[in-house]
Amino acid sequence: MQKVNLTIDGTLVEATEGITVLEAARAEGIYIPTLCADPDLEPYGGCRLCLVEIDKMEGLPASCTTPVAEGMVVRTETPGVQEARQRTLELLLTDHPDNCLVCSKNQHCDLQKVAAYVGIDQPRFKKLERQTEIDSSNPFFVRDSSKCILCGKCVRVCNEIQGLGALEVMNNGLSSKIITSAGDIPILESICESCGQCVAKCPTGALMPKNYRWASKEVSTVCPYCGVGCGTYLAVRGNEIVGVRGDPENPANKGSLCVKGQFGFEFVDHPDRLTSPLIRRNGRFVEASFEEALDLIASKLNEYKGDQFAAVASARITTEDNYVIQKLARAVMATNNIDHCARL
Repeated sequence: MQKVNLTIDGTLVEATEGITVLEAARAEGIYIPTLCADPDLEPYGGCRLCLVEIDKMEGLPASCTTPVAEGMVVRTETPGVQEARQRTLELLLTDHPDNCLVCSKNQHCDLQKVAAYVGIDQPRFKKLERQTEIDSSNPFFVRDSSKCILCGKCVRVCNEIQGLGALEVMNNGLSSKIITSAGDIPILESICESCGQCVAKCPTGALMPKNYRWASKEVSTVCPYCGVGCGTYLAVRGNEIVGVRGDPENPANKGSLCVKGQFGFEFVDHPDRLTSPLIRRNGRFVEASFEEALDLIASKLNEYKGDQFAAVASARITTEDNYVIQKLARAVMATNNIDHCARL
């Protein structure tokens, strides 16, 4: 790919031809506020906060949709740019609640961060009167339309990455809102697969996991549900998992997760989870030691050989454990009857 040279706020920047001004600035560590841009999604230019001044170009173009060009001179913090961003954000806040302190997204909210950067302390415009619409039909997350800023990220990630199209924007202007593609029906009744990618992309508290709790640290790991090997970060509080997000650097999933990987973590600390082997005695399962359970299994397996035996391996265990299972089948039980749940 060819390289082009441009100047951003007096800094000479070398960028790859075809990328946007916003991408070039981010690569150089230059911050430009935005609420709709995302490296995983196509340029959108909806929030109008990433406006910049570019020599020999009329108006204030959106940096997220403007490609770099040789010799381009970009300024991101002129008085005109700052005034435009401030006015845009003030208008946006007229249609957004003021209850930041009791919002689950408080201090993790992109709108909050951009407002602080732009310098909004008291909006000049009167608040709009809107009726709050909360959809809690989905078992994993809640949609609160009063906190939606129409950035379109939820609609775009569902279309561009998941390929499902479960959400869309309805109407124009002040009557615009996000609805399900089947009409203004609860999300649970739509074609939504509960993958949670809309929740992960939402910059405000409009889409939030149910029972959301702040974490004290993150732990990098691999999703245990199937053999794809999706990378995840577990949000941990104390010794409890309180959330999951996809690892954008993992080559298998690049940050995306399915419903199980995104929300299926509560089994880890579930009170009904088994903590010791169970052996059936007199028609009832009773707790036993691992040594007793393994001895019982070995004695039972010893009664069968060859085609009397078959093993089905699991995608939820490691490659090494699966290797041991096939060695058990072939070398110990003398059979090639070995299969795996993820060979589909």
